[in-house]
Amino acid sequence: MKLKESLLLFISIFIFMSCNTNKTSEDPEKSYPGIINVSGESKPIDQTYVDERLSIYVPFELKTDLTHLSDNERKIVDILWEVADIMEDLFWQQTIGQRDNFLKSISDENTRKLVEINYGPWDRLNNNKSFIQTIETKPQGANFYPLDMTKEEFENFECPNKTSGYTLIRRDEQGNLQSVWYHEAYRVSLQKASDLLKKAATFADDEGLKRYLELRAQALITSDYQASDFAWMEMQNANIDFVVGPIENYEDALFGYKCAFESFILVKDLDWSAKLAKFSAMLPQLQSELPVSEEYKKDVPGSDSDMNVYDVIYYRGDCNAGSKTIAINLPNDEEVHKQFGSRKLQLKNSMKAKFDNILYPIAELILDDSQMKHVKFDAFFENVTFHEVAHAMGVKSTINGEQTVREALKEQYSSIEEAKADIMGLYLVSELYKKGEITSGELMDNFVTFFVGIFRSSRFGAASAHGKANMMRFNYFEQTGAFTRDAQTGKYTVNFDKMYDAMISSVQQILTLQGDGNYEATKKLIETEGIVKPTLQQDLDLINASNIPVDIVFIQGKDKQ
Repeated sequence: MKLKESLLLFISIFIFMSCNTNKTSEDPEKSYPGIINVSGESKPIDQTYVDERLSIYVPFELKTDLTHLSDNERKIVDILWEVADIMEDLFWQQTIGQRDNFLKSISDENTRKLVEINYGPWDRLNNNKSFIQTIETKPQGANFYPLDMTKEEFENFECPNKTSGYTLIRRDEQGNLQSVWYHEAYRVSLQKASDLLKKAATFADDEGLKRYLELRAQALITSDYQASDFAWMEMQNANIDFVVGPIENYEDALFGYKCAFESFILVKDLDWSAKLAKFSAMLPQLQSELPVSEEYKKDVPGSDSDMNVYDVIYYRGDCNAGSKTIAINLPNDEEVHKQFGSRKLQLKNSMKAKFDNILYPIAELILDDSQMKHVKFDAFFENVTFHEVAHAMGVKSTINGEQTVREALKEQYSSIEEAKADIMGLYLVSELYKKGEITSGELMDNFVTFFVGIFRSSRFGAASAHGKANMMRFNYFEQTGAFTRDAQTGKYTVNFDKMYDAMISSVQQILTLQGDGNYEATKKLIETEGIVKPTLQQDLDLINASNIPVDIVFIQGKDKQ
């Protein structure tokens, strides 16, 4: 281990001793009651609702060709299945707590399936509506915080670790708040996962993969992930990849601090990856050309960013909850972004499943026939790809240098960041067309496909950060005349010039809000524009009535390969 990494580990272990009183309990979260009180049978509020909501998911079998993997790579994948399943169990603990007792209380098979898709009794694609009797609104803080904790109590809680992405907030025996590190709360599970990763590392012929697996194994039992994030950034040549750990903070809708466990097992698509390799070196130049003043683009992304294409063979935990992720932009650590950028992993088999089964049928329903020729998978692929690229660009710290944007915007950060990635991703595509770097189609393909994509994603509801971002995009395009809607047919036509202008002004608006760290203005924008307005709702109802699936649900597992 390098000296820098050893020093970081020593410091982190020293710091982690504070604010944590759970030193003797072997696995305290196993006995923690969670946020659902099971008493008797858990019945659906409306059986028809459950049956209808289950039908919005189209099954898709996750599999890919593994014949190009070596014997050692196959041995690694065999181990990763086990680690991924541990992340699945941990995410359930973070969402509701006691999973098994709750599932056993449900006798209806469809209700149980809907609970499993949503990792709880709240419909993630319908504004977290409860579909179980006796269970009301989903707690904003999920199972990361005590149910009876107020925001004021949290703000008054003096502990430097309370805002960490890797701590739970619990009450001690006296009822006072305390901060508990994940590696203490989930000690047994994370030690097992760590041991398995160390075992997998022994089979790794690729030095980058080996080093990442070893450091990630250590991170799971220390809650110090930065060294393994750097190692993951450097691991760009392996045929397999494994995203694992507490990563995204969407599940914490109270403050947006806490990270949820998830895992992806990925196999590289060598042909498609080669097509994207040339774009990584261009990121600093693209950042410098953003249409804002210098202070709003001062955080230049690293040029070592990795852009590759993968097929996914396993989703577990947070990434499998509700709507399915089709691209990855990680790590989230701002320091890693500044030094190295990020890795953008496009999940081709999942992306193609959504395009074929959902996006294209929606286009046939709502788009003027003259523009159907512009709805293309390559454009969808490019839009999603550069959405992820955009996450690593823009501004990471407020222009006064006092806070990160994430800290300044608090619980509003995820929604405005997704809105930024949406529109800046489209802007980046337009710039690459100008430079002659994308030549496979025309920019109008990306504009029209992007517009149809808003309808696809808006069906996820306004409860999620992604949902709010899509509402904001549609409403802004409507205000700026970027599209027209025929009153008689209900069909939409994209106006190229006005959409281009709206794209530029939206990038400027969002980067300014982020750079200024303007919490109140950001909150107002999301509250007024991150909602479904009547015209959009009318068309979403039409789409829903057409039996077009809302999302995919995976048929997956080791036996499917």
